Amino acid sequence: MISKKNKLALITVVYNNYLIMQEFIKSIENQEDKNFHLFISDLSDKKEDIKIKNTKYEILYSKNKGYAHGVNTALIKAKEAGFENYCIINNDTFFNNDFIKNVLCSINRNPSSLIGGKIYYASGYEYHKKRYVIKDRGNVIWYAGGYVDWSHALTKHKGVDLVDHGKFNKFSKTGFITGALICFDIKVLNVLDLWNENYFLYFEDAEWCERAKRKKINLYFDPSIIIWHKVAQSTGGSGSDIHIKFQEKNRLIFGLKYAPTRTKFHLLKNYFFHFFQKKI
Repeated sequence: MISKKNKLALITVVYNNYLIMQEFIKSIENQEDKNFHLFISDLSDKKEDIKIKNTKYEILYSKNKGYAHGVNTALIKAKEAGFENYCIINNDTFFNNDFIKNVLCSINRNPSSLIGGKIYYASGYEYHKKRYVIKDRGNVIWYAGGYVDWSHALTKHKGVDLVDHGKFNKFSKTGFITGALICFDIKVLNVLDLWNENYFLYFEDAEWCERAKRKKINLYFDPSIIIWHKVAQSTGGSGSDIHIKFQEKNRLIFGLKYAPTRTKFHLLKNYFFHFFQKKI
């Protein structure tokens, strides 16, 4: 029997998006390396059955108190069960059958670190759909490392919207890892503790990464870990009302805590300007 210390706790959060999960479930079922246990935090208003073949998994039911709450629910359960390797991943993704193997290899090679992977837009989910020819669909980068633009308190992705021609194939340090895919070991969790649930949706990943950097924990981009992402499908897609609402609110919370004073002033001014505009 394989020790849980060497197994991966794979964590995902569900909120009313069962249909979009089908490719994620298929990817899970087809993994060559079965050395993982899937924890699903289901925050849906109306729960539905989730069935996954050839996989050890557990569904944790809770009310919708936000994405960070869903992640924390699963992290607590996995830690109590003795797992020491973790990967948080969006369920509107899919990946090749060597995904688990590559995640575990990277965690073992880079202990006490936060690790992100290369993320492509799923074909047809690109933000600038008309920009690409058909053969490039599925090869357009969404994330290949990232950083925080402190002048605007925004997280930015390297390589975003570019067709991948091999420029982003180098393992490297990075300044931000998206919560759509973030891997780490128990040592990181013991230092950082859980995600901040004051961020109901968006910027919870940025806050966790910022805490990590201030605790001298390295952040890495590992291009050997690859997924395809149906971006923002749990919130109605990029640019939806709910997407904009929580982006603006949590950007303000994040910026007021971590950004330079000048940026804080502009964030407050812009936030209240837009707030009063909507009231008129």
